[in-house]
Amino acid sequence: MSFSRPNAVPRVPTLPAGDEVAAYDTYLEAQQAVDYLSDHKFAVEHVTIVGTDLRMVERVTGRLSYGRVALAGALSGAWFGFFVGLLLSLFAGAGMGGVLLVGIGLGAGFGLLFSVLSYALTGGRRDFTSSSQIVASTYAILCAAEQASEARSMLRESPGGLGKARRGAAAATPPVGSPSVGAPATPAAPAAPRTPDPRWTTPSGAPRYGAMRPEQPAQTPQPPAQPTEPTPPQAPEQPEPRQPQEGDPEQPKAPEHDDPYRPPQP
Repeated sequence: MSFSRPNAVPRVPTLPAGDEVAAYDTYLEAQQAVDYLSDHKFAVEHVTIVGTDLRMVERVTGRLSYGRVALAGALSGAWFGFFVGLLLSLFAGAGMGGVLLVGIGLGAGFGLLFSVLSYALTGGRRDFTSSSQIVASTYAILCAAEQASEARSMLRESPGGLGKARRGAAAATPPVGSPSVGAPATPAAPAAPRTPDPRWTTPSGAPRYGAMRPEQPAQTPQPPAQPTEPTPPQAPEQPEPRQPQEGDPEQPKAPEHDDPYRPPQP
């Protein structure tokens, strides 16, 4: 015979499996929902409570001083001394009360001494007392896929309902310019009728045969402009030879013969 649970806790950290049937803001609401399922004979071994968006919260409870440290140390030491004195009094016989008182006194004294010394060694770096907790923003209830629909239907009838899945289902705000939900739609204004042109249609609206509409002259595509080449520099113009005028001094006449080696004629 096996006494293992159907949904045993895994030995290694493992993510839970199942369908989400409800979600709540606090752990107390999730606990009440699971208790409601258990009261209605639901197989709660298939249910898992999962906290999401975890935060570590440290709540400061008060200021720490030497008096509070000494009192707390004395109380804890007295409790430990009472336990030790009670054990020793079982073997003391008639002196049981004295042994018990001695154990309480010694425990309170040693507890006070150790707590004051420990606080003095901190140098005042932590002069307050606090309490730490791990808190989640949402607590979801997961259930096996086979029993998820049954669990969801039962939680709908519970005092807390489905939690966020039920309370958070608010009507979505319609976008700007769209008609609101439940408001009658405003019919659009009809378009103005187009008057037919009498040049192309008859008075009855039929097309007039033989009439041609003027067409736009086709535009001849122009070739793209060619890049202009730089003009080479031109040579400066030579001045024209001056014609001799009257009154100019006579110029020496060139010899009649062109051969310089020809002897002169007598």
